[in-house]
Amino acid sequence: MQVLLGVGGTPLSYQALDETIARAQEAGDELTVAVFASDAADASRDEIEERVRETLAETDVPSTVRHVEGDPGSDLVTIANRESFDRIVLGSGERSPLGKIQLGSVAEFVLLNAQTPVTLVR
Repeated sequence: MQVLLGVGGTPLSYQALDETIARAQEAGDELTVAVFASDAADASRDEIEERVRETLAETDVPSTVRHVEGDPGSDLVTIANRESFDRIVLGSGERSPLGKIQLGSVAEFVLLNAQTPVTLVR
């Protein structure tokens, strides 16, 4: 399976990275990590990419790291459609004080517009 993982530098996106790598190791998936700068993160895109590469270097998962330049949600959907990915994975979905899931803007856009199955890690 070809998996597209979006990482924007938030704690949930790093959790999604770890969980997606673990699943890819078990299932033999090929992983593409799309790195983008997020307003919700304190790190630059270069810092995010460095952390992603360090994490991937510790594994034997076939992987590629790429940059998302424009609007992350739109670009993730476009990449998934053009390149025939089997799944998009994102870290998102914090709970509000009332227990409802709150999605970030990237996750919301991807969920509403992707033709590819989407997995949210929270």
